[in-house]
Formats: sequence, structure tokens, C-alpha cells
Amino acid sequence: MGKNQISFITGGTATSPQGFRAGATCAGIKKKAVPTLDLGILFSEVPCVVAGLLTTNKIQSAHISLCRERFQRGRAIALVANSGCANACTGEQGLADAAEMAERTAQAIGIEPEDVLMASTGTTGQPLPMKLIRDGINQIILSRDGGHELARAIMTTDTVPKETAVAVRTGNSEFTIGGIAKGSGMIHPNMATMFCFLTTDAAVELEFLRTSLRQAVDISLNMISVDGDTSPSDTVLIMANGMAGNELITRGSPQAETFQQALEQICVYMAKALARDGEGATRLIEVTVNGALSIADARLAARTIVRSPLVKTAVHGADPNWGRIIVAAGYSGVEVVESKIDLDIGDVSLLKRGKPVPYSAQDVVRVFEQSEVPIRLNLNLGTASATAWGCDLSEEYVTINSKYMT
Repeated sequence: MGKNQISFITGGTATSPQGFRAGATCAGIKKKAVPTLDLGILFSEVPCVVAGLLTTNKIQSAHISLCRERFQRGRAIALVANSGCANACTGEQGLADAAEMAERTAQAIGIEPEDVLMASTGTTGQPLPMKLIRDGINQIILSRDGGHELARAIMTTDTVPKETAVAVRTGNSEFTIGGIAKGSGMIHPNMATMFCFLTTDAAVELEFLRTSLRQAVDISLNMISVDGDTSPSDTVLIMANGMAGNELITRGSPQAETFQQALEQICVYMAKALARDGEGATRLIEVTVNGALSIADARLAARTIVRSPLVKTAVHGADPNWGRIIVAAGYSGVEVVESKIDLDIGDVSLLKRGKPVPYSAQDVVRVFEQSEVPIRLNLNLGTASATAWGCDLSEEYVTINSKYMT
């Protein structure tokens, strides 16, 4: 690697950084004919500095309040996570069950309960099956390759696990950032996504880690939408154990910019993977808005377009009804001047300064039939830009969510 280089690691995952181990088991939380992984643990050999972002939904899984307290401490050693049950709308018993998950995990590993984070995802309104979880925790074997198992254990309606890692070289230091994510439905996050668990062996100062994570999430995981819904379980976190032995990364330090770039690359990778695997999705939609008056306007316009049911269904049906894109920008709440708008779908130009450009409808159909559909809108009012990701809306989405519990 060169002086400053970021390289994706083939087969990378949350246990790619030094000192991290993980494992998972089929505890039986998911009621399926074929047993599937549904309970897992992520563990660091040394204590970590930890930062996290949590759902803004007023209805919250029990683990959210407990994790919020532990994020304030800024320290963790392990994470226990389950799928199949969100432990949301479960009252005081849900809080007690989440705390017990942490306690049982701590006992199994030999650490203190307050050093354990927890996360639950799945159906809302059902209590955790604690006997299954108690037995399952004792069955988990932690290993250096266990990140792959954990990535599968947190899946709900996901069709594929989401995991990656990057190797970073900056100056004389080398470190790794890895992670796993899950999410297929209820994806329209605000300061979090479904689950995204990140790890690094870099030594990072707590306040910089918090700022860095928020900045990375803002341009990635906060810019995706599958269906406009936000889960009660949404949790993004990063654990940094410092085992790479680098000089502590702080705001303004020589390594800070490269660390930020690497974290953003991983978060964008995860964001696109989540959007691509949206429930029933057949295409990834990428909307880039340029020329907005502010970053906030650019982000709002891009997210509004990518979550529009009419835009999503047009892409699914390869219907060249591009007016839906302009209309979505118009109701987004941002400043839009019709006579200034440029619109391109893939390599097809449709509007220049608000005037329709001659085009072939079949060319738009061709772009909409691609596995990735790029849409570019230039408002020509300012200099701010943003990109959002989503997916098409298919009949399969309705089928999945009309039979979720049956």
C-alpha cells in the first residue's frame, strides 16, 4: 500500500480487525422449518472505545435505552444480538430481558455486564424467548472467522448478509475497519439504520469517534430508503480497540482524514447493500441532486425522490414516466425553480434548464431495466450536492409484508 491507501479486503467482516472474535447459533428464536442462525456475540479481546447512533422512533426496542446509557460511557467489550424478536412494546419485562441478555453474555465471556451492548430485531410486540436465549448464549463459540456467522444471525427478511472490511495505510500506521449490517424492510433511517455494527483496531479518541461516525452515517446510512418506515430497533455502533498500535487518532491529527474517508467508504458500501436488498427489490436506485442551495436541501430532495412510491414503481415497471421525479422534488420542501432544472436518467438527458430535450422513451426503459438505475437532478440554484439510495417497489414487497407473521 502507498502512503495513504484504503483497500477493501476480500471476504472482510466485523472480525477482520485485530482482536475481534464472534460467533452465532440457531437458538430457535426464528420459527422456521429449517433452523437458522438467530443469536450471536461480537467480542473484543481488550476494552473498546464505543460510539453509537440509535433510532429516533418514539416506539423503541428495550435495548435502545440500555445502549444509550452505555454509549454515554463510551466503553464496551462485547455485543449480543438476536433476530426474530425486536423486544419492542414489551414494557418493564422487555427491559429486564434485555439486561439479562447482557448479564448472561458477560457471564459466558467473563466480563462485566455493563461492558456488553445488546440489539434485538424482528417482530414488534412479542417478548424475548429467554429460555432459548439463555441456552443459545452458552452454545456460541467465538472465533476469528465468526463475523460471517454473526452477519447471518442478525438477518430478518434479508436475502444476503452484508459485511465488508477495509485495510488502511496512513503514514507509518496500518489499521483495519470492518463491519456487518442488516436491513431489508422498515428502512428510512434518521441517525441510524436497521443494524450496522462496525469494528476497528485503530486507536481512536472518543469524541472524534462520535463525530466521525455521525458524519459518515449522515452521507450514507441516513441517505437510504426502502419503504419510508423507521424501525424501533435501529442501531449503528462502532467499537475501536486500539490493537493496531497506531498513534491515537484525534480531530486534526495526521491520520484523522484517512480514518474518516475509510469509515465513509464502508458506510456507503453498507448503505448501498441495504438498499439493493430491500424487500422484493429488483433494482438499486441512486439519486444524485446537484446545485441545491444547501446540503440539507440536497439531502432532502434526494431522499424524497428515492422514497417516492410513484418513482419506485415506475422504475420497477420500466415505465419512462420521468415527470414523477420532478414532481417529487417539487413537493420535497426544498427550493426548486422549474426553469432551472436539469434531469438525466442514466445517459439519457430529459430536461435542460426546465425545457424538455428530445429523447427516445426506449432509452429510458433501457436504463430502468438495469440492475442499478442512476438519476441525476441539477437544481442549478447553488453548489450543494447529495446522493441517496433506494430500490424499486415490487409486488413481492406487498407479499412479504402482508404475510410477515403468517
